[in-house]
Amino acid sequence: LVSVAGIKGMLIANRRLDNQVKTYITYNKGRDWRLLQAPATDLAGNDIHCILPFCSLHLQLQTSENPYLSGSISTKASAPGIIVATGNIGSDLSYNNVGMFISSDAGNNWRQIFEEEHNVWFLDKGGALVAVKQPTVPTRHLQISFDEGRQWTRHSFSLVPLFVDGMLVEAGTENQIMTFFGHFSHRSEWQLIKIDYKSIFNRKCTEGDYQTWHLHNKGEPCVMGQKQIYMKRRPGNYCMLGKDYAKVLSAESCICRAHDFECDYGYERRREGNCLPAFWFNPAVVSRSCSQGQNYLNSTGYRKVVSNNCIKGVKDMYTPRKQMCPNRAPKGLSLSTREGKLTADLHTNVTFLVHLDEGDSMRTNIQLDFGDGTAVSYSNLSWIEEGIRHVYKTAGIFRVSALAENTLGFDTTTLYLHVTCPVEHVQLLAPFVAIKNKEVNLTAVVWPIHSRTLTYFWWLGNSTEPVISLDGSISYTFTSEGMNTVTVQVSSANAILQDTKTIAVQEFFKSLLLSFSPNLDEYNPDVPEWRQDVGRVIKKALLQVSDQLLVEVFPGVPTAAELFLLPHKNQSEGRKKSEEELEQISEILASALNQNLVEFELKPGARVIVYITQLTLAPLVDSSPRHSSSAMLMLLSVVFLGLAVFLIYKFKRKIPWMNIYAEVNQEKEQEMIGSVSQSDSTPKTTLSEFSTPKEVMEKEMDARVKRKIHT
Repeated sequence: LVSVAGIKGMLIANRRLDNQVKTYITYNKGRDWRLLQAPATDLAGNDIHCILPFCSLHLQLQTSENPYLSGSISTKASAPGIIVATGNIGSDLSYNNVGMFISSDAGNNWRQIFEEEHNVWFLDKGGALVAVKQPTVPTRHLQISFDEGRQWTRHSFSLVPLFVDGMLVEAGTENQIMTFFGHFSHRSEWQLIKIDYKSIFNRKCTEGDYQTWHLHNKGEPCVMGQKQIYMKRRPGNYCMLGKDYAKVLSAESCICRAHDFECDYGYERRREGNCLPAFWFNPAVVSRSCSQGQNYLNSTGYRKVVSNNCIKGVKDMYTPRKQMCPNRAPKGLSLSTREGKLTADLHTNVTFLVHLDEGDSMRTNIQLDFGDGTAVSYSNLSWIEEGIRHVYKTAGIFRVSALAENTLGFDTTTLYLHVTCPVEHVQLLAPFVAIKNKEVNLTAVVWPIHSRTLTYFWWLGNSTEPVISLDGSISYTFTSEGMNTVTVQVSSANAILQDTKTIAVQEFFKSLLLSFSPNLDEYNPDVPEWRQDVGRVIKKALLQVSDQLLVEVFPGVPTAAELFLLPHKNQSEGRKKSEEELEQISEILASALNQNLVEFELKPGARVIVYITQLTLAPLVDSSPRHSSSAMLMLLSVVFLGLAVFLIYKFKRKIPWMNIYAEVNQEKEQEMIGSVSQSDSTPKTTLSEFSTPKEVMEKEMDARVKRKIHT
């Protein structure tokens, strides 16, 4: 596509149609196109039989990248109507049998000037044309024409053939020089040749040297809504144009006609020539900015060609008509945050933006519900163009909804906003002992309390992939015996915290609920570290052989605990035998606890007695249905008390002397027991002399009784 310099609205373009490229020309900025009429004769004067539309003139429209060469087509605003181009005559564009063609009347008629490609330059505003062969061939001649290419005279400008790489024309009435530059061979240096062509024009042009030229389109004098008359130098007159030379003599506006209008946006021209809506365009859709009581321009499907200067005529018929904006129901309501995110931090400002595609914004009520029990209402959408700000005081996922409503209808929209705050602490609540192949509950308690904004990653046993949940509790079944590690990671915003617990998994076990003398509650700080220390002390006070015992001290006061009796790791004697042994050991421990034979010294002068809770004696626990209710009761108690300890933990502090004092107390107790054993006249019996756990327990209890009496 090439715009013709000096003629407003005139374009030349090549178009591919049915695998053929043809050249078209327009005089109204693309509203109408037609083929180029080929010359009537060739250079030799022979007739050319070329009939439209089967045969026409086709031009090469490549402009030169070198500003000092003319390229395949050349026009100048200082020489309106003159077009020089490379092309061919035929059914379509071809790069064979090309020649040089010129038009002196803005593309209406064409003449052939050369059979080979040339570079053509304009001198003195088109008063003379200079032509030199393409730089691929060395030359020492140039050709010049003073009658718009009808006749050419040949002149020599160099003694040695020169590859012409370009020409620079220095414009001006006082100093008119053209400079050729090039090289004699591909290895030679640059050569500059200057030619002063001022002597060609022997005088200044007078009124008699000019003629008028009417711009037209195949006889139609109105081009772009105007009748334009230009002044041109008469061909063959050797006079120089002055500085005050005016190209346009007169321009008169024309009466508007159909060809002065093109199809408006969304419309396309059909075969009958009318502009009708395209398949994708709905002309009934009014501009979004149109409000009730205002006006808008309703398109007729046509618009005047840009820069067209026609007046009156059919202008009123094709011009868009001013109409009142119609009343419309709200439509296209959208809701978003200013940052475009669906997350926000707790206690920070969140700005919501409300947008309405259709509807009268001046008479539409807007209601915004923030989802946390608060809402706002506005009677004019323009009042909230800067957004609506809100601060959330609790974390969670909030359903934010907007409603736009007027007398004709309503529209709604919703978004879900995640309001988060950092997690400060996480505690995993899990049972000490679990039954193999039986489901257990695992709970992660976080602080501060979050609502549906956390992601939990559960690493269970030796699994390489976590179980991911949105809830803080899951159920899991362990399939192998032994000590299993459970880790929970809690992800909130950009922070991740975790806690880990170890669970003993057995096929069966026995448990006893323990209570303590009231003085223990006075020293209970209710922190996990203190409960772990007390559990170790109780374990050592009950039995020296402690690989079968686990003690869990419950959170809160009064202080309570649960004693777990586990079977031997190697159950070579069979399950029934192991169950009987656990039952016997449980009875012995219950008897000792009921007789107040188990105690420990918390600090000098503060001894604590361990009792068995009289509420119930837990039966043997295994995977059979008859024991499921007891196990579930204990698990629920662990979860409930775990929640309580986590809340109290925030307000308690760890007592650093507890671990040290418990160990010292145990050493003192061992020394006391040793002194009793040495003074006792009864022969000393070791635990290794007995072969069954029952005998070990009975011997241990007898020794405890003797120590208590001696004390």
